[in-house]
Amino acid sequence: MPVERLLPTEEAHELIELTRRIVDEQMRPRVDDAERTGTFPREVFRTLGRAGLLGLPYEPEYGGGGQPYEVYLQVVEEIATVWASVGVGTSVHVLSCFGLDHAGTEEQKRRWLPEMLGGELLGAYCLSEAHAGSDPAAMRTTARREGDEYVIRGAKAWTTHGGQADYYKVMARAEAGITCFLVPADAEGLSADAPEDKMGLMGSTTATMVFDDVRIPVERRLGDEGQGLAIALAGLDSGRLGIAAVATGVAQGALDAAVAYAKEREAFGVPIIDHQGLNFLLADMAAAVESARATYLAAARLKDAGRPFSRQASIAKLVATDNAMKVTTDAVQVLGGAGYTRDFPVERYMRETKVMQIFEGTNQIQRLVIGRDLKRRG
Repeated sequence: MPVERLLPTEEAHELIELTRRIVDEQMRPRVDDAERTGTFPREVFRTLGRAGLLGLPYEPEYGGGGQPYEVYLQVVEEIATVWASVGVGTSVHVLSCFGLDHAGTEEQKRRWLPEMLGGELLGAYCLSEAHAGSDPAAMRTTARREGDEYVIRGAKAWTTHGGQADYYKVMARAEAGITCFLVPADAEGLSADAPEDKMGLMGSTTATMVFDDVRIPVERRLGDEGQGLAIALAGLDSGRLGIAAVATGVAQGALDAAVAYAKEREAFGVPIIDHQGLNFLLADMAAAVESARATYLAAARLKDAGRPFSRQASIAKLVATDNAMKVTTDAVQVLGGAGYTRDFPVERYMRETKVMQIFEGTNQIQRLVIGRDLKRRG
């Protein structure tokens, strides 16, 4: 059942309707097979890009949609209601554009942003390392300056779209500190390890990217040397909102499936939705979904107003992903034995949601961020 959305403009309503059409026509018929076989949905991302949905929060002069974050996130939620891998991929791609938009020169933006925002170039984000997941300052990947080039050496773990992307936004340690680079996928010396064998998100390829003396020209550095960590952390606040929206979408999908099943399945002569114990469970699921949505939208509106939103982004990511884990688990319970089979999508929703409590900063890290901000600001 489509979510009733309170959107700021008629254009925003049209974007949501466009998204729903693409979801119904291009994603719903493909998702089960793609997730079962681990097929990367590259053509779906091209469709989203050509529809203008991969660059919504960026400026129109570079090919973006010029939309507020509250609109962009609701588009992401609509996508994730049916296909979490594409929802996560959309959020990651938008995050991969952030460094160029935030710290790039005018020449760099005009050269690369239009194809990135249009979806012809799909992005990935290389920050984490195997030994330094939640502590990016401890990264060991290096970028050595040699004349008009940098030579990047090291490995980046847990890269969404690893081996499938057309470019990688990479953080590496240069002489002046952690620095941000835009590395093309065809750079000599860049390779992807075998994809991770994951619990869920089978349609979203995750791999370690290996940088074996990868040479890139200086003009592919974003910002000055030493600014990379600040760029990464600024982008992560927005990325956390993207994951909150994805988690809310998956939870909405699970709720929809549970309600539909509860209306049809009968026990003791009546649909099981008429039994108070199950009816209350569904009510709690609905409350969790709607509270998660309200939380991420409140944070997005602070961002759109140009106000600090880091704490609120962490709260949104924490609340939305924890709520989604409970909602998807409860959806399996509503369906009973059927929910434990692959005949229904709720078991997939439950598997997909777990990682959302882990990436873009574990929920324990979110609590650390929130607590530190409370100490600092009161």
